[in-house]
Amino acid sequence: MKEEKVFKDPVHKYIYVQDKTIWDLINTREFQRLRRIRQLGTSFLTFHGAEHSRFSHSLGVYEITRKIISQFERNRYEDWPQEERLLCLCAALLHDLGHGPFSHSIEKAFNTHHEEWSCRIVLGDTEVNEVLRRVSPDFPKHVAGVICKSYNKEIVVSLVSSQLDADRMDYLLRDAYFTGVNYGTFDLERILRVVRPYKGHIVVKESGMHAVEDYLMSRYQMYWQVYFHPVTRSAEILLQKIFQRAKHLFEEQYSFGFMLPPILSLLENRLTVDDYFLLDEAVMQTVLMFWCSEKDPVLADLCSRFLNRRLLKYTTMEKPSHALLQRVNSALLDAGFDPDSYLEVDFPSDQSYDIYRPGESDEKLPILLLDNKEGLTEISHKSDIVRSISGIHIGSYHLYYPEELLERMNQTEYTDVAELLNKRK
Repeated sequence: MKEEKVFKDPVHKYIYVQDKTIWDLINTREFQRLRRIRQLGTSFLTFHGAEHSRFSHSLGVYEITRKIISQFERNRYEDWPQEERLLCLCAALLHDLGHGPFSHSIEKAFNTHHEEWSCRIVLGDTEVNEVLRRVSPDFPKHVAGVICKSYNKEIVVSLVSSQLDADRMDYLLRDAYFTGVNYGTFDLERILRVVRPYKGHIVVKESGMHAVEDYLMSRYQMYWQVYFHPVTRSAEILLQKIFQRAKHLFEEQYSFGFMLPPILSLLENRLTVDDYFLLDEAVMQTVLMFWCSEKDPVLADLCSRFLNRRLLKYTTMEKPSHALLQRVNSALLDAGFDPDSYLEVDFPSDQSYDIYRPGESDEKLPILLLDNKEGLTEISHKSDIVRSISGIHIGSYHLYYPEELLERMNQTEYTDVAELLNKRK
């Protein structure tokens, strides 16, 4: 580019764009759509500052990737394939292109996955595809390969998707900043100085192990204090119940009082890339607002609860017994609630987030330490801290139900269940 472009950013201070391809991608309509998708889904109902977008996060992932590659090039590391620079930067920028409104809630309800949609947008008849094809005809295919982890060079995929990748490093810092917590902070600059390309892998110099421990502890704390927050989960569950109810009504040929084309395509399971482009949080919240007046009382009530933050109450407990669930089920029915729409048992390990777990047969590549004899060791073999937090499925079950249920239970034969739920909070 004739002139370097700069974005002011609260996390990285400045984000630098030096390649015309990157600048052109940022200005495509598909990338601009990410301004209308919140990074943290329903967390804004728990942490009121969490209004930041996938757009700002994607720029941050690009910037961290750019800094890592610049460090590799400055130090002239022979193991870094310099010809892959632009591919890495494009994949980092576009990795979240396929995120839908409220992120994982809509994915679970409709069995979709944002990475698949990212690849469909990159490969489809889109402005993003047009920009990428200017580099070379097969360039979109390579970018999609990195995003979907099928590209044949691990070192390239690792920068965008591994246990120590630019994606995680940005969202931890960014989410901590906007939620107002300190858990997600770690020494990014130190980590950037100790990562190395080595024999087809991205590795960490052993002297930098403590900086990585700090990062993994930050990640551990953020998952339990922010991402797994039970109030946020309540909002996510409520959204899933809304989508499930709408899907059920559609299959029963219910006549909706209000419907928009992209929502109809979603319910019909025939979303095109053009439909998906229109599916953002502004559209979804408009639909939820109108559905508050739907003839179906369950859908109307669920939407009203979500929009007005009358979330489902929760009780923390060990795994609830079948007998207890049957009693709560019966109490809900007697109180006029449909258990399918108003009852949920939730356990954190079922979520789309993950704490560092070495050795799992998973697409997330492990963190490798490089010693002074050029030997590689997975970090948990040398770090007591990482061993103590990895592979642990800690957490409690949460039983979600309408708050009114407890009040009604106290006036019926279910007082024993009400006392049990109150006791276990």
